[in-house]
Amino acid sequence: MQKQILLINDLPGYGKVALSAMIPVLSHMGHHLYNLPTALVSNTLDYGRFKILETTDYMEQTIGVWEEPGFTFDAAAVGFVVSEAQAKLIADYCKRLKGRGATVFLDPIMGDDGKLYNGITRQTVLHMRGLLGTADYSVPNYTEAACLAGLDYCADGLTKAQAEDLIRRLIQAGAKSLAVTSANVDGQDCVIVYDAAAKTLEYLPFDYIPVRFPGTGDIFSAIFVGNILNGLGLLASTRRAMDNVRAMLAANRDNEDKYKGIPVESCLEVLNT
Repeated sequence: MQKQILLINDLPGYGKVALSAMIPVLSHMGHHLYNLPTALVSNTLDYGRFKILETTDYMEQTIGVWEEPGFTFDAAAVGFVVSEAQAKLIADYCKRLKGRGATVFLDPIMGDDGKLYNGITRQTVLHMRGLLGTADYSVPNYTEAACLAGLDYCADGLTKAQAEDLIRRLIQAGAKSLAVTSANVDGQDCVIVYDAAAKTLEYLPFDYIPVRFPGTGDIFSAIFVGNILNGLGLLASTRRAMDNVRAMLAANRDNEDKYKGIPVESCLEVLNT
């Protein structure tokens, strides 16, 4: 089931996040990878000091070059977006790809634990909200989902009524199928899964591992994308991503420098389970 997948995300110079994390995962899963970097980033943002070089002009020129010979893809997976102009460029291109039969995935990389990442502003939230309607599948964490829905972050967790309201607002904003990670509903850590085709809402529980690595969302997204494109259903793909990420976290929880992210090449075997 090899698919041609375009990854639209940032490229870090130091650290296993974004493209550096997604490419080895999806390659191991048997897919063909292409990339369109949204930015060159010196290192993971957790280090505090970093440099980001926006690549919108390059992206626009590259898309123009690709259009002439008719390059196309089975899917596009969008991650970190830098600016309004870039968001519009990506949305327009994804719409064209969808018109040719591509599936579009969105991981709206903006924040976690109730806070926006270093260098991310409220303007970024508006850009990401504009991209929601282009995606067939979106995988925000709870912090990002709350921002996109225009809701306050609830540090003490959600009730099922609040979770349903969150999903309803995301759908109103243009989202289709959703897997909202890092949520807590009625005291249980879970992933909230909404299937747009079946119009069903389910909660997949998990046991929280108290360790933080940047890039785990990128790994989750890559595994999710790879399994959806391999023909697994929404729930099965979400469960597989949850289980695989948990195994990687458990295997690397004692790493000295967690700011680098998970060294994915050393633990790709978990994807086979």
